[in-house]
Amino acid sequence: MTALAGLITFLFTAVLTIAGVGAAFVLIPVFIALGVEVHTAMATALLLNALAMSVASVKFIRGGLVVWQVAVPILILASLLSPVGAWVSHSLDRQVLLWSFVGFLVLAAAIMILYTPRARETTASVRALIAVGMGVGGVAGFIGGLLGVGGGNIVVPALVVLGFDPKKASATTSVVVIFSSLTGFLGHLTLAGMDYGLLAWTAAGSAGGAALGSWLMVDRLKGRQVKVIIGLVLLGIAAHMAWGLR
Repeated sequence: MTALAGLITFLFTAVLTIAGVGAAFVLIPVFIALGVEVHTAMATALLLNALAMSVASVKFIRGGLVVWQVAVPILILASLLSPVGAWVSHSLDRQVLLWSFVGFLVLAAAIMILYTPRARETTASVRALIAVGMGVGGVAGFIGGLLGVGGGNIVVPALVVLGFDPKKASATTSVVVIFSSLTGFLGHLTLAGMDYGLLAWTAAGSAGGAALGSWLMVDRLKGRQVKVIIGLVLLGIAAHMAWGLR
């Protein structure tokens, strides 16, 4: 079972690292289906997210793909506004919100695949980049907290629509996902213990998948190809959410 989990982790992580969103949303139901306790599955998947994005970010940073003036404000604003979104969610119909988010993901996927925005020069104005990061981070944090979903699903398409190179959008989001995943991991760790056999196999799969995915993204794929992969990943997330809401 643990070896199978490691192989599945490797495959999904390799693909999702290219999109910069992390594989936890897929790995959690997979681990649960394999008989892992729900909170242990969540804690393990989130820790793997942080591990995979850390491995990938080394390659992305060396390749000069991380736009720090955007990544840091996103991280700060998302962290501040995520609890606000979670608080607001208690007074709203969660089903309606989640179906609305599914619609957003489908629209974002269509934009990724079909629309090519005018390119933005990511070194032109530090002040403008910080403003973009604050705006995107605030929206992603609030909506992520509101829906209980990863903000990376919002950050990547938002940056691409704003004209960022798809590779830079994915790499920048990967850095943010490291810290958001670690925060989520620590929260779930208080509710369940770890299965260290599962963790050993899946950590190996996660690190290997992240290394492969980051290599493909930096050295083998063109920006247009990365953009299409992001769109397909968003469609997959939308289908996964819709299946759970039926």
